[in-house]
Amino acid sequence: MSYLKNTGFADRITAQQEAKKAMLAKFKPKATVQDPDFDKRDEQRAAELEAVRTARAEAKEIARLEALARQEEIAAVKRAERKERKAAEVAEQRVRKEEKAAAREELKALGRNSKASRAHQWAHLIG
Repeated sequence: MSYLKNTGFADRITAQQEAKKAMLAKFKPKATVQDPDFDKRDEQRAAELEAVRTARAEAKEIARLEALARQEEIAAVKRAERKERKAAEVAEQRVRKEEKAAAREELKALGRNSKASRAHQWAHLIG
């Protein structure tokens, strides 16, 4: 349809060259535009990073203190249980000691050489 536009060969060649130049111009590197806040952006990143690090350190310290408190609480409970157990053992030993003392007093009251005394001793050994 170029014959309708009355264009000659030379006109078509120049049009083609211009189109080619326009296409190549798209791929040429353009002048870079620097962001005016470029320096501030680094400072902002550093401030954000520092804030995150501080928050993590605080959270870590809180967790450590909570764990320490839990350990102290567990140790206190164990100490209390141990004290109760020792007190119970001491009470048991005191009762046994008193029973032995009562048995000795009973033997003294019966007399050492009596039949009842020997029977009591045998009963104590057997059962």
